[in-house]
Amino acid sequence: MLCPKCREPLDGPEEYICCGTETLEWRCRDCGKVSEGFAFPYGMCPLCNGTLETLGEREIDGAEDMNAVRIAFEIELGGHAFYAQASKEAKEPALRSLFAKFADMEEEHMDTLSRRYHAEPPESSALSGVERAAIFAGIESHPDDPTNLFRIAIACEERAAAFFGEKCDQAPAGSSERQLYQELAAEEREHADLLTTELDRWQEGKPGLL
Repeated sequence: MLCPKCREPLDGPEEYICCGTETLEWRCRDCGKVSEGFAFPYGMCPLCNGTLETLGEREIDGAEDMNAVRIAFEIELGGHAFYAQASKEAKEPALRSLFAKFADMEEEHMDTLSRRYHAEPPESSALSGVERAAIFAGIESHPDDPTNLFRIAIACEERAAAFFGEKCDQAPAGSSERQLYQELAAEEREHADLLTTELDRWQEGKPGLL
């Protein structure tokens, strides 16, 4: 007998559950964060501990929907360029390694955006690095200060979260763009929290979680 979904052979006559490792999309009813996985502890959102519900198939269309996704890609592209340049300029090996992992993380985020919203990921660019990120974040750039790089990165994520949050509030209730902006705001808040944790561990002399 073959599994009707993955077509792998099934042994034995007993009742079966197949494809148990399938990745599902879940959306938090409280913060809007979209998470991917087969199951989560107690069915709770990993960001805010809210209640998760399965997210079925959906289409991203319309000018507002595509604009939300486009802006998200712009932010991820800028973040990738920032971390790539910061990794090259950092003087301490541990910091170079950490920012290189952040750059890889941004690539993973773009892959997730592409898969989740059915949009082709743009090519990464090295044209926007530390200086432009500092301008976007509204923080002065001090290349010789390792903590300054963290603060620029955190401020960028926080500014992006605030932007998406404002767009969410402005969008019509129940609209697809409102849901999109809420999801994107939650993603940026999660990124800011991760970076804040990494900064705290760096200042305490502990290895990064990544």
